[in-house]
Amino acid sequence: MYATLSFPAAQDLNDPRRVPLVRVRSADELRTALRHGREYAVTVDGTGMDRVLRLDAARGLVELQAATPWAELARYLKGHKVSIEAFARMPKPVNTVGEAVSQAAPGPDGLPVSAHVIGITLVMPDGTLRRADRHGGDKLFRLALGGHGVIGVLYSVTLSTASLQASAAGAVAPVELAVDAAADVNADCAVECLLPPDALDAYLRKVRTILDERRIPLHGIVVRRYRPDAYALLNWARREWAGVEVRFGVKSTICASVLGSQVRRALLRAAISAGGSFPIRDTRDATRAQLEACYPMVHAFLADKRRGDQAERLQNAWYRDLIAKIRCEPIESRWGS
Repeated sequence: MYATLSFPAAQDLNDPRRVPLVRVRSADELRTALRHGREYAVTVDGTGMDRVLRLDAARGLVELQAATPWAELARYLKGHKVSIEAFARMPKPVNTVGEAVSQAAPGPDGLPVSAHVIGITLVMPDGTLRRADRHGGDKLFRLALGGHGVIGVLYSVTLSTASLQASAAGAVAPVELAVDAAADVNADCAVECLLPPDALDAYLRKVRTILDERRIPLHGIVVRRYRPDAYALLNWARREWAGVEVRFGVKSTICASVLGSQVRRALLRAAISAGGSFPIRDTRDATRAQLEACYPMVHAFLADKRRGDQAERLQNAWYRDLIAKIRCEPIESRWGS
């Protein structure tokens, strides 16, 4: 769990020698670190904020620091007769509660984790502490769920234990389509697309066609059920999806890397043409037009982000990639066609 506050804007954030790392374990330390970010760039390491803070058994609520691993939360709740073991098997990189909430990542039954969140505590880019909850009508709550950590730095999350338990009990294992690629030594390359369930079969046939035409070996296909939850503002789960992860092989050369990117883009185009989309946590293969078509609320999200952080000081790699894509001039206007 890391956050970078940039100052001045021209500083090279990829040079770790020029951006001090500040480790924090409490809300006060987090506030102090972000306030220091007004004067110089700083990267905040919040991995030490990994404790369960309190359990309200009567109301069915548990509050925990944002970097708490799902495995630790499952162990803690098991001691209080609440079973959520399926969450302990959440795949990387969402192995902590804060990461899952920031991405509105799908839980074990396909429902976004954000659906189980009752309240959050954030430290804003200026160092102020803000609390927001589901029932308060605060837009900050909807912005932060699925906001990829650029609205504020999550300090704590309050979850409904009953909702978590129901999600864990309804866990659905992904379907892995077997592919015999034992003899293939090419490097693994992957892309995930979101498909309407009734378009899945046709899309899988299209995947085969795209890869066969380019003589690209197919390593595997994993299909997951994703359920809708329309609460988060930057929301990928607006309807039920079949999440299709396609893994294929490319050689470890520059030319092959370019080919891998071309294949991922072709698979994404095919998904969108079939009425599908893509998870906004990974925008590398989408064009600006595809991003805006699949996420028409992205400009409103960015406008709200800037209203709360005019200097765009709270950044991460996801945000910089998103801004670069949005600010990229469309090809049509560059070439006048």
